[in-house]
Amino acid sequence: MSACILKAYKYRLYPNTEQQEFFAKSFGCARFVWNKMLHDKIEHYEKTKTTLKNTPAQYKKEFEWLKEVGSLALANVQLDLQKAFQSFFKSSFGFPKFKRKGIKDSYTTNNQKGTVAVTSRSIKLPKIGLIKAKIDREINGLIKSATVSKTPAGRYFVSVLVETIAQPLPKTNSSVGIDLGITDFIVLSDKTEVVNPKFLAKYEKKLAREQKILAKRREVAKAANRKLSESRNYQKQRLKVAKVYEKIANCRKNFLHKTSFNLIKNHDVIVIEDLNVKGMVKNRRLAKAISDSSWSEFATMLTYKADWYGKQLVKIDRWFPSSKTCSGCGHVLGRGELTLAIRQWQCPSCNAVLDRDYNASINILNEGLRYLLSITKTLGARELAQSICITSDGVQRTPSSLCIT
Repeated sequence: MSACILKAYKYRLYPNTEQQEFFAKSFGCARFVWNKMLHDKIEHYEKTKTTLKNTPAQYKKEFEWLKEVGSLALANVQLDLQKAFQSFFKSSFGFPKFKRKGIKDSYTTNNQKGTVAVTSRSIKLPKIGLIKAKIDREINGLIKSATVSKTPAGRYFVSVLVETIAQPLPKTNSSVGIDLGITDFIVLSDKTEVVNPKFLAKYEKKLAREQKILAKRREVAKAANRKLSESRNYQKQRLKVAKVYEKIANCRKNFLHKTSFNLIKNHDVIVIEDLNVKGMVKNRRLAKAISDSSWSEFATMLTYKADWYGKQLVKIDRWFPSSKTCSGCGHVLGRGELTLAIRQWQCPSCNAVLDRDYNASINILNEGLRYLLSITKTLGARELAQSICITSDGVQRTPSSLCIT
């Protein structure tokens, strides 16, 4: 069954000098309103212990230059700040922070009767008109809003939010368990291994070289009593460092999108672990490798793509001993018996020799299927749970009832 979804299309913009000035004003006004509203809310609460209901409109009388940008851009700042406070009170997200210039510069405007439109070579935005853009994908749906952003490397992008219809992908009658790792990015229960590209490690030498030059130019500017913003050599080198970081982020995101979509396309049920990534990165030896792998972003992509295309994603308990459990007989090793350095181990109960990651992926799949069977009682859901069961010897079979080995 098709579903109505919100999907973002991101395009590269090539604004002229006048358009760049308008964007700079819009970024600055949006940042100012955010900081001003947040400051006034904090100050009002400290004095009265009540919540201040302030709006961007009330600041336009005192700061008339706010009228130079679109009113919708400032109205969206108010909505974003409200969402930030709601996230703070309802979940574990931190308290809203003040924004700095050059860090995620952006503003959002809404489409009202065609004020936002996409042509073959340009994008139309309110109060600025047509902007040259690289349109590599055709939009299919109703445009809701557009978010213009500028990266630290000086590139401009627009993310167009569209309400569209997502068609479900064909059913494959296949289930798969995924074990996330560092050497291999993922190991699947069908013995497929996807090598971790480690983009940060790949560009680490180049990044270190550019950062070393940047540090030297900072010292030269300070020795000459020049502000860094006025030092051309420093600013040129800063852009070079930013471009390396942007290259790493783009390569990583491209890899995650392709890998997640292939899994969604080829399997109906996907089972992963609900890993505590925030806690895992506290390990200083593994923090860089874990961050480079972007497990959280990968899980997020699997979640919304499964929802879009009619597939099912199951997350099992993070404390489930997937690596220490024998997928053949179910024996569980004791505490300290399986360190991270051990990649293969022999089950003391059935003497089976098990690959750590492959064995974990089998256990993750079977635990996910067990969970599906425990929460579903209708015939259709039971048939979904009765998918392929994979044992430690690599044999696949479809039993008359759910097989857990």
